Amino acid sequence: MTFEKEFVVGRPREEMVADLDDDRTFAAFFPDTRVTRKSERVRETSTPFRALGQSRAIRFVFETLPDGNVRFEKICDGNVWRSLEGEVKLEERPQGRTRVVLRMDGRTRTFVPE
Repeated sequence: MTFEKEFVVGRPREEMVADLDDDRTFAAFFPDTRVTRKSERVRETSTPFRALGQSRAIRFVFETLPDGNVRFEKICDGNVWRSLEGEVKLEERPQGRTRVVLRMDGRTRTFVPE
């Protein structure tokens, strides 16, 4: 699976970079998301959910690159996803605007009917 979405935001790139480096931004992605581990450029998030009567957590690792862009990867348990990774790229545009490019690539496990 490949996903790519582009859009323009009416805010300067430097503000967008600051927002992407704020734990509150990551915690706002989904209800009950929290930052569980953080170092200088890397943070891990956990989002609890319930499926088929079991409690689980979706975990992601986000790495802020030196240029302010963010690379991310899902910590996969193999139940559905084999891999899921992507990048949030911020490109400066005229008049204090920013082009945001979100790219994700992922592979699911092979589902074989029984």
